[in-house]
Amino acid sequence: MDPHYRVAIFGSARIKKGDQEYKDVFTIAKALAESGFDVVTGGGPGLMNAANSGHKSANSATHSIGLNIKLPHEQVANQYLDIKHEFDRFSNRLDTFMSLSDAVIVAPGGIGTLLELFYAWQLVQVEHICETPIILFGPMWGPLLEWLRTEVLSRKMISESDMRVIFYINEVEKIIALIRKIHSDRSAGGHVCDNFEKYKVDFDLRDMP
Repeated sequence: MDPHYRVAIFGSARIKKGDQEYKDVFTIAKALAESGFDVVTGGGPGLMNAANSGHKSANSATHSIGLNIKLPHEQVANQYLDIKHEFDRFSNRLDTFMSLSDAVIVAPGGIGTLLELFYAWQLVQVEHICETPIILFGPMWGPLLEWLRTEVLSRKMISESDMRVIFYINEVEKIIALIRKIHSDRSAGGHVCDNFEKYKVDFDLRDMP
């Protein structure tokens, strides 16, 4: 594959086409394609379908990528994939997600989405990958972040530095602007991680102690 800038989008397979989260993810993915970025999803239904279909709707020269997983109740790949690959194991699939992705958006989801969030975050924490920005999209993540700060960070089970790669953003336009800014800084030869604190000021909408 061409060395395009790639954004992974994680989210629920259960969210339907008429739901607001579906519409928002479609809009985000379309804007990423228009910006010249590939999108990587699990390749299935729900928000994965929203991301891949939104990306394809831009008719750009970029790639809509799906990393499908074999499940007892078969997950069928959606029809909006330029490139697809099927995995037997979640671990191999998640490693591939992170080896491909320059940024991660975590939309609303369940156990699978939580697995993807924490797996990506740990790979960054232990420096198996570079400090990839992880963007939490949607108000459902606010209570989780508050719990992490009050129950986990306060007991020093994680450090404040572990939180620096996490962004909590509830506006579609802010997510698109942040990813474009990070890509621009990286393309200019700068070290993106050095700018994380500035990104927080400009783009992170958290309102917590």
